[in-house]
Amino acid sequence: MAKASFKVTGMKCGGCEKTVRSIADELDGVLSCMANVKEGLVEVEYDEGTIGLADIQKAIVAKGFPLA
Repeated sequence: MAKASFKVTGMKCGGCEKTVRSIADELDGVLSCMANVKEGLVEVEYDEGTIGLADIQKAIVAKGFPLA
């Protein structure tokens, strides 16, 4: 199990936080995801044997939330 945090731009409200969490939570191997709109921060806990951090980030970017 691994944990990582990274900056995401484009989150402007609680709905954006929920969307980012949903994107990550739907991925196999993601155990938890927290998003903070005020800080522009996403924290994920994931199973490295199932998914890589780059795959999680790519899924979030693909839905319109670029990395900072």
